[in-house]
Amino acid sequence: MVGPYVCMVKTHIDIISDFSSGLINELKNLAKDLDFLIFEDRKFADLGSTVQKQFSEGVHRISSWADFVNCHIVVGPGIISGLESVAQGQSLILIAQMSAAGNLCSSAYSQEAVKMAKENKHFVCGFICTETVSSDESFLNFVPGVNISLPGDQLGQQYVSPEEAIKRGADVIIVGRGIYKAKDPVEAAKEYRDAGYKAYCDAIAGA
Repeated sequence: MVGPYVCMVKTHIDIISDFSSGLINELKNLAKDLDFLIFEDRKFADLGSTVQKQFSEGVHRISSWADFVNCHIVVGPGIISGLESVAQGQSLILIAQMSAAGNLCSSAYSQEAVKMAKENKHFVCGFICTETVSSDESFLNFVPGVNISLPGDQLGQQYVSPEEAIKRGADVIIVGRGIYKAKDPVEAAKEYRDAGYKAYCDAIAGA
Protein backbone atom coordinates (compact mmCIF):
# COMPACT_ATOMS: atom_id res chain seq x y z
CA MET A 1 0.00 0.00 0.00
CA VAL A 2 1.52 3.32 -1.13
CA GLY A 3 -0.67 5.53 1.07
CA PRO A 4 1.84 6.00 3.91
CA TYR A 5 4.50 7.26 1.47
CA VAL A 6 2.59 9.95 -0.43
CA CYS A 7 1.04 13.27 0.55
CA MET A 8 -1.71 13.01 -2.02
CA VAL A 9 -3.41 10.44 -4.23
CA LYS A 10 -4.40 11.67 -7.69
CA THR A 11 -7.43 10.00 -9.25
CA HIS A 12 -9.02 9.87 -12.68
CA ILE A 13 -12.35 8.68 -11.39
CA ASP A 14 -14.02 8.61 -14.83
CA ILE A 15 -11.79 5.73 -16.01
CA ILE A 16 -12.82 3.39 -13.17
CA SER A 17 -14.96 0.71 -14.82
CA ASP A 18 -16.49 -0.64 -11.59
CA PHE A 19 -17.10 2.71 -9.88
CA SER A 20 -19.41 2.72 -6.87
CA SER A 21 -20.10 4.81 -3.80
CA GLY A 22 -18.44 2.04 -1.83
CA LEU A 23 -15.18 2.72 -3.65
CA ILE A 24 -15.35 6.37 -2.62
CA ASN A 25 -16.07 5.45 1.00
CA GLU A 26 -13.08 3.12 1.01
CA LEU A 27 -10.85 5.79 -0.52
CA LYS A 28 -11.95 8.39 2.01
CA ASN A 29 -11.33 5.98 4.88
CA LEU A 30 -7.86 5.18 3.57
CA ALA A 31 -7.11 8.88 3.21
CA LYS A 32 -8.09 9.47 6.83
CA ASP A 33 -6.25 6.44 8.19
CA LEU A 34 -3.06 6.93 6.16
CA ASP A 35 -3.06 10.75 6.21
CA PHE A 36 -3.12 11.63 2.53
CA LEU A 37 -5.26 14.04 0.50
CA ILE A 38 -7.34 13.21 -2.58
CA PHE A 39 -6.82 15.12 -5.83
CA GLU A 40 -9.33 14.35 -8.59
CA ASP A 41 -7.52 15.24 -11.82
CA ARG A 42 -10.74 16.10 -13.64
CA LYS A 43 -9.32 19.01 -15.66
CA PHE A 44 -12.64 20.83 -15.90
CA ALA A 45 -12.83 22.95 -19.07
CA ASP A 46 -16.36 24.15 -19.71
CA LEU A 47 -18.81 26.93 -18.94
CA GLY A 48 -19.46 27.78 -15.31
CA SER A 49 -22.99 26.39 -15.38
CA THR A 50 -21.76 23.12 -16.88
CA VAL A 51 -18.89 22.55 -14.48
CA GLN A 52 -21.24 23.18 -11.56
CA LYS A 53 -23.08 20.02 -12.58
CA GLN A 54 -19.96 18.06 -13.53
CA PHE A 55 -18.46 18.79 -10.12
CA SER A 56 -21.46 18.23 -7.88
CA GLU A 57 -23.84 15.95 -9.75
CA GLY A 58 -23.79 12.86 -11.94
CA VAL A 59 -22.66 9.46 -10.80
CA HIS A 60 -19.32 10.64 -9.38
CA ARG A 61 -20.42 13.65 -7.26
CA ILE A 62 -16.81 14.79 -7.01
CA SER A 63 -17.54 17.71 -4.71
CA SER A 64 -18.60 15.28 -1.98
CA TRP A 65 -15.21 13.56 -1.62
CA ALA A 66 -12.23 15.19 -3.36
CA ASP A 67 -9.92 17.57 -1.48
CA PHE A 68 -8.53 19.15 -4.65
CA VAL A 69 -9.69 19.48 -8.25
CA ASN A 70 -8.17 21.28 -11.21
CA CYS A 71 -9.34 23.17 -14.26
CA HIS A 72 -8.21 24.75 -17.49
CA ILE A 73 -8.73 28.52 -17.76
CA VAL A 74 -9.42 28.60 -21.50
CA VAL A 75 -13.09 29.49 -20.90
CA GLY A 76 -12.27 32.41 -18.62
CA PRO A 77 -12.89 33.16 -14.93
CA GLY A 78 -16.47 31.91 -15.01
CA ILE A 79 -15.21 28.36 -14.62
CA ILE A 80 -13.68 29.29 -11.27
CA SER A 81 -16.89 30.89 -10.08
CA GLY A 82 -18.92 27.91 -11.21
CA LEU A 83 -16.75 25.41 -9.36
CA GLU A 84 -16.57 27.53 -6.23
CA SER A 85 -20.35 27.89 -6.08
CA VAL A 86 -20.81 24.16 -5.44
CA ALA A 87 -17.53 23.38 -3.66
CA GLN A 88 -17.65 21.70 -0.27
CA GLY A 89 -14.34 22.80 1.17
CA GLN A 90 -12.16 21.91 -1.81
CA SER A 91 -9.26 23.92 -3.15
CA LEU A 92 -8.79 24.52 -6.87
CA ILE A 93 -5.58 24.06 -8.86
CA LEU A 94 -5.31 26.02 -12.12
CA ILE A 95 -3.57 24.39 -15.07
CA ALA A 96 -0.98 26.98 -16.10
CA GLN A 97 1.37 24.64 -17.99
CA MET A 98 1.42 21.02 -19.13
CA SER A 99 4.12 18.39 -19.58
CA ALA A 100 2.91 17.18 -23.01
CA ALA A 101 4.97 18.00 -26.10
CA GLY A 102 3.31 20.57 -28.34
CA ASN A 103 0.85 21.83 -25.72
CA LEU A 104 -0.61 25.29 -26.25
CA CYS A 105 0.01 26.76 -22.80
CA SER A 106 2.03 29.78 -23.87
CA SER A 107 3.71 32.19 -21.47
CA ALA A 108 0.83 34.62 -21.92
CA TYR A 109 -1.67 31.88 -21.15
CA SER A 110 0.25 30.91 -17.99
CA GLN A 111 0.24 34.51 -16.80
CA GLU A 112 -3.52 34.71 -17.31
CA ALA A 113 -3.78 31.70 -14.99
CA VAL A 114 -1.66 33.56 -12.44
CA LYS A 115 -3.88 36.62 -12.74
CA MET A 116 -7.03 34.58 -12.17
CA ALA A 117 -5.44 32.81 -9.23
CA LYS A 118 -4.57 36.11 -7.56
CA GLU A 119 -8.16 37.26 -8.00
CA ASN A 120 -9.45 34.06 -6.36
CA LYS A 121 -6.90 33.33 -3.63
CA HIS A 122 -9.65 32.25 -1.24
CA PHE A 123 -10.33 29.24 -3.52
CA VAL A 124 -7.28 28.72 -5.75
CA CYS A 125 -4.30 27.14 -4.01
CA GLY A 126 -1.79 26.82 -6.84
CA PHE A 127 -0.89 25.64 -10.31
CA ILE A 128 -0.18 22.63 -12.42
CA CYS A 129 3.07 23.85 -13.94
CA THR A 130 6.40 22.65 -15.26
CA GLU A 131 8.22 25.53 -13.56
CA THR A 132 7.39 28.34 -11.16
CA VAL A 133 4.91 30.71 -12.80
CA SER A 134 4.19 33.11 -9.93
CA SER A 135 6.42 35.01 -7.52
CA ASP A 136 3.65 34.71 -4.91
CA GLU A 137 4.92 31.95 -2.64
CA SER A 138 1.50 31.38 -1.10
CA PHE A 139 0.62 29.41 -4.23
CA LEU A 140 1.72 25.77 -4.50
CA ASN A 141 3.46 24.43 -7.60
CA PHE A 142 2.34 20.93 -8.62
CA VAL A 143 4.84 19.67 -11.21
CA PRO A 144 3.59 16.77 -13.36
CA GLY A 145 5.40 14.22 -15.46
CA VAL A 146 7.94 13.06 -12.89
CA ASN A 147 9.70 9.79 -13.69
CA ILE A 148 13.10 8.53 -12.59
CA SER A 149 13.77 6.07 -15.41
CA LEU A 150 12.00 7.27 -18.59
CA PRO A 151 12.35 10.42 -20.75
CA GLY A 152 8.80 10.23 -22.10
CA ASP A 153 6.28 8.06 -23.92
CA GLN A 154 4.96 7.62 -27.48
CA LEU A 155 2.03 9.98 -26.93
CA GLY A 156 3.85 13.20 -26.14
CA GLN A 157 4.46 12.93 -22.40
CA GLN A 158 7.78 14.48 -21.35
CA TYR A 159 9.22 13.35 -18.04
CA VAL A 160 11.58 15.06 -15.62
CA SER A 161 13.40 13.63 -12.62
CA PRO A 162 12.41 14.48 -9.04
CA GLU A 163 15.59 16.53 -8.78
CA GLU A 164 14.79 18.55 -11.89
CA ALA A 165 11.20 19.09 -10.74
CA ILE A 166 12.40 20.52 -7.42
CA LYS A 167 14.91 22.75 -9.22
CA ARG A 168 12.01 24.10 -11.27
CA GLY A 169 10.13 25.04 -8.13
CA ALA A 170 7.95 22.03 -7.34
CA ASP A 171 6.21 21.95 -3.98
CA VAL A 172 4.51 18.70 -4.98
CA ILE A 173 5.90 16.24 -7.55
CA ILE A 174 3.25 14.34 -9.49
CA VAL A 175 4.23 10.74 -10.23
CA GLY A 176 1.96 8.42 -12.17
CA ARG A 177 3.31 5.47 -14.10
CA GLY A 178 6.60 5.58 -12.23
CA ILE A 179 4.67 4.21 -9.25
CA TYR A 180 1.58 2.38 -10.48
CA LYS A 181 3.43 0.54 -13.28
CA ALA A 182 6.44 -0.35 -11.13
CA LYS A 183 7.08 -3.99 -10.25
CA ASP A 184 6.82 -2.97 -6.60
CA PRO A 185 4.68 0.19 -6.30
CA VAL A 186 5.33 0.51 -2.56
CA GLU A 187 9.10 0.54 -3.01
CA ALA A 188 8.73 2.90 -5.96
CA ALA A 189 6.65 5.30 -3.84
CA LYS A 190 9.35 5.26 -1.17
CA GLU A 191 12.02 5.91 -3.80
CA TYR A 192 10.21 8.94 -5.22
CA ARG A 193 9.44 10.26 -1.73
CA ASP A 194 13.09 9.99 -0.71
CA ALA A 195 14.42 11.44 -3.98
CA GLY A 196 12.04 14.39 -3.79
CA TYR A 197 12.82 15.13 -0.17
CA LYS A 198 16.59 14.88 -0.73
CA ALA A 199 16.34 17.25 -3.69
CA TYR A 200 14.30 19.66 -1.55
CA CYS A 201 16.87 19.57 1.28
CA ASP A 202 19.71 20.08 -1.23
CA ALA A 203 17.88 23.06 -2.71
CA ILE A 204 17.42 24.64 0.72
CA ALA A 205 21.06 24.03 1.64
CA GLY A 206 22.21 25.66 -1.59
CA ALA A 207 19.88 28.65 -1.36
